[in-house]
Amino acid sequence: MARFITFLTDFGLQDDFVGTCHGVMKRIAPDAEIIDITHGIAPQGVLQGALTLANSLPFMPAGVHLAVVDPGVGGARRALALRDREGRLHVGPDNGLLIPAAEKFGGIAEAYELVNPEYALESVSRTFHGRDLFAPAAAHLALGVELSQLGPPIAADALARIDLPQPEVGTSRIWSTVLGIDRFGNVQLNLDRSHSDRVGIVPGTRVELQIGPERYYAVAARTFADARPGDLILYEDSYRNLSIAINGGNAAAMFGVAPGREVRIHLEPS
Repeated sequence: MARFITFLTDFGLQDDFVGTCHGVMKRIAPDAEIIDITHGIAPQGVLQGALTLANSLPFMPAGVHLAVVDPGVGGARRALALRDREGRLHVGPDNGLLIPAAEKFGGIAEAYELVNPEYALESVSRTFHGRDLFAPAAAHLALGVELSQLGPPIAADALARIDLPQPEVGTSRIWSTVLGIDRFGNVQLNLDRSHSDRVGIVPGTRVELQIGPERYYAVAARTFADARPGDLILYEDSYRNLSIAINGGNAAAMFGVAPGREVRIHLEPS
């Protein structure tokens, strides 16, 4: 039976990085099936990579989950392989990238540092651990190599974590943060339905969005079909986060926002 390796990076597709990693994995585990989640994570976008990985893995077959967004390559950060409590294996840098996904599957059961040269390429460059260290480790795990063969154990509480921005929710306003922007320009916030319910935002509610000094008016909607072309909407996206969109337009371009920007949401007085 084929063993699955999912693959997520910030490598892009214009260079040979992704194809080379595929080649390395296939030379070691030719029967493994590799599923590319995305290679379009923004360069050095560890938070975006971690959230994308956590959102997408519940839709992926169980297997080995390789993720490389690694601005600390060649530095002091460790290379890591871990098992979550549902048995999935995760490979990548110890910079917080893997942790939110592992927590979707019960948390970390065990973790090991990748130091055994038997499961890396013969020569490991200082700048391309994706090819020389992480891809070989993922392929060997797909073949059934035990995690403990890769290197010494690491305590789960010693792993690097990402600080996920938390919203501030009042009686009639929410202070939120942009987490990501998709290719359509829809703006994902660090909010879900529980936050909107607390302030009484339901489909049809008009809200004011404050981004820096600028203010915009939007309506809470279930789907794009509930709005007219050009309308600004606040909606629950496919990962159950609240997002902002322009029906038929690009909200991120209009607002001039990027991940990390604050968005304040105010209910209009009734």
